[in-house]
Amino acid sequence: MGSLGPSIGMGMTKVIPTTNKLQQKQLEQRGSSCFQMPLHYPRYTRADYETMPEWKLNCLLQEYGLPAIGGVDDKRKFAMGAFLWS
Repeated sequence: MGSLGPSIGMGMTKVIPTTNKLQQKQLEQRGSSCFQMPLHYPRYTRADYETMPEWKLNCLLQEYGLPAIGGVDDKRKFAMGAFLWS
């Protein structure tokens, strides 16, 4: 058995693009963001948000591509402002 050694590494310096023109155009239109709208809108009540643990708030905000910054109270206020209608 031989090693993969330097001969393999030298041949792998060229990068081959794997996206076609349609994929490239879609990437350019989207910009650097990878936001995808989830299929369902969250159905939590105000009471749910007020007692929701921080890890769940982080997951919810991340799922919708929203920033999860600040303390847990800031995240709760942000989530309620974003997802509650009244």
